[in-house]
Amino acid sequence: MINSREILESFEGRMREFIDGENFKKCIQCGICGGSCPFGFYTDFTPRKIITATRAEIVNEVIESNAPWLCTSCNLCTSRCPSKIPITDALIPVLRELAMNYSHPPDELGQALTNIHRMGNSFGESNKKRTKWSEGIGFPVKVLKKGEHVEYLFIVDDFGSFDLRGQEITKAIAKLFRILGIDFGILGEKEKSIGDHVRLAGEFGLFEEIAKSNINEFKNYSFEKIITMDPHAFNSLKNEYPKFNFSKDVIHYTQLIDERLNEIKKILHPLNYTVTYHDPCYLGRKNGIYDAPRRIIESIPGIKFVEMYRNRENSFCCGGGGGGIWYDSYIKKYVKVRPAEERVLEASKTGANVLLVTCPIDAIMFEDAIKVTGLEGKLKVMDISELLLESIGKGV
Repeated sequence: MINSREILESFEGRMREFIDGENFKKCIQCGICGGSCPFGFYTDFTPRKIITATRAEIVNEVIESNAPWLCTSCNLCTSRCPSKIPITDALIPVLRELAMNYSHPPDELGQALTNIHRMGNSFGESNKKRTKWSEGIGFPVKVLKKGEHVEYLFIVDDFGSFDLRGQEITKAIAKLFRILGIDFGILGEKEKSIGDHVRLAGEFGLFEEIAKSNINEFKNYSFEKIITMDPHAFNSLKNEYPKFNFSKDVIHYTQLIDERLNEIKKILHPLNYTVTYHDPCYLGRKNGIYDAPRRIIESIPGIKFVEMYRNRENSFCCGGGGGGIWYDSYIKKYVKVRPAEERVLEASKTGANVLLVTCPIDAIMFEDAIKVTGLEGKLKVMDISELLLESIGKGV
């Protein structure tokens, strides 16, 4: 039998440890959070109702419900909350932590977390396979040795390393780096999961362990900046790792491409596509990078660029964040139309035949959704790096 008072005290104690964590007590019950949530119609408790439950001292009912897990960590509720409650970074992860301690998380989530703890990646693969994406790429990709220097340390993270679709995007980005003469290197088997989904899933202890281990590994190499293709890795390295005395500059690959756009424009050739662009939650809404991807898209001759109704800070979510990509089968039990399915349908209504992304998880989620929604042959998912390479290749 779960002690409701004990759960409430644990919840309140953990919330006090976060910046603005106690703002949950200032909730005005406006309901904006639930109205903004991709799962607002399906969850047993929206954030507003969760806070009502704390006031009624029934947090135990919340952690035994589907509410902790029907959250994509999209940050839309947090960005709109008038009381500035850190819903995404504190409220939901704390509930998830309690649910894992006192209840039962989705089985797939538990497996992914176990894989990361044991193997250093959510796929449960040997880290020796982290460089597999570079096979057959046509040029050597530098795997750093201790003390070796590069300008950019390229952090690929899990989905770009082990997922087949993610590997294609990693190859495209590496080829762009090669074309631009970027001095970059990777850690190879020494790279471990960056852990943003672990943090958002409520495994704070494991996330701290991961972060400290990675920071210690980074100290073995000399580099000016970290560059990554994964918005979640970007977010943790930029905003969470500094809490553990990490101070390197971190950029997303689109920021570097944007800086070098004048060079790239000279080698681009026309493409006949109508495209729309999906703002990843952790590149756009969480970190404010909206313009760089759009400038890249608009630099490609022949491209017609159309915006979806929900774009920039109001962008919808793919549904894979916060560990959602790990326990998709759990979500399917409660959700009639998954966020990725809703998003590709929205993209198709613009008249676009290409849906552009800048996140490997987005590509994975949307390609699956296209199959489910009957949009195969009508809408294609491409990373911006892949579109650039195609434009460059037209002149070869």
